[in-house]
Amino acid sequence: MSKDLYQILGVSKSASEAEIKSAYRKLARKYHPDLNKDDAKAAEKFKEISNAYDIIGNAEKRKKYDNNEIDADGKPTGFGAGFGGGGYEQYGGNPFGGGFQANGGGFGGAQGFDFSSIFDSDFFSQFGGAAQGTRRGRNMPRKGQDVAYNMRVSFLDAANGVEKQVNLGGKSINVKIPAGMQSGQTMRLKGLGNAGVNGGENGDVLITVNVDEHPYFKSDNLNVLLDLPISVVEAIKGAKITVPTISGKVAVKVPPMSSSGEKLRLKGKGIKAKSGQGDQIINLQIMLPKDKASNLSEAADKMENYAVRSF
Repeated sequence: MSKDLYQILGVSKSASEAEIKSAYRKLARKYHPDLNKDDAKAAEKFKEISNAYDIIGNAEKRKKYDNNEIDADGKPTGFGAGFGGGGYEQYGGNPFGGGFQANGGGFGGAQGFDFSSIFDSDFFSQFGGAAQGTRRGRNMPRKGQDVAYNMRVSFLDAANGVEKQVNLGGKSINVKIPAGMQSGQTMRLKGLGNAGVNGGENGDVLITVNVDEHPYFKSDNLNVLLDLPISVVEAIKGAKITVPTISGKVAVKVPPMSSSGEKLRLKGKGIKAKSGQGDQIINLQIMLPKDKASNLSEAADKMENYAVRSF
């Protein structure tokens, strides 16, 4: 069965020129040999989509293809196919547009297609313009490789910000962790990676920060969360309790007749970052005594029960 060029590019037969071009761009970037150096199937797929775009990406050839005047390989169909002046040369030469060369000269892509519209400058700096398949590309300036680094920091250091010294390739550098850094976030240190090639700029250092858990603090963006255990007596009568914050200890008032799950807010006691200032949110948790000898049960016998459920 003859190949369907529209199916190869994943577009309908009524697709516009822009839709066909967009589909080709995505597929070419996915299967480009420079991104799949050891994948022979990707190379074949790239040839296939380049051939498809060479035909249906060209208005004149697309019309001939739709009218069954040429086949999926660009060859004439019907009487006279393959006779003098016919074949590939009549319809624009090699359907791969000089793109694939058996001598390893690289992939040029579909005829007349500018690969700079598929790949951004970072791609060309990484592969030295290899997408063009020219010897000149090997001598182009290339950006050095980026260096990945994982850093562990304590919760308080991440919340308040800290400066740490790290060793990268035998060189010590100071890294400033901004306040409010979340676990898994990555910082980019421009130009501190591997040296560029042929005068290209240096790569970057990418530092992924992993924040250690804290015994009692948690973060919610810029807010700091704290569970505060209180006794039944403190819940009933109210109390003044000293609690920790990321910037030191402060006293808070627990109102009389407080319940578990009620929250107190300490304004401005959260994480201070460029984007703003968070609060500390205190979640009250009433804790019953573990001592069976306590007189709490006795006291409960003297209390009147009260409704606490609405269902």
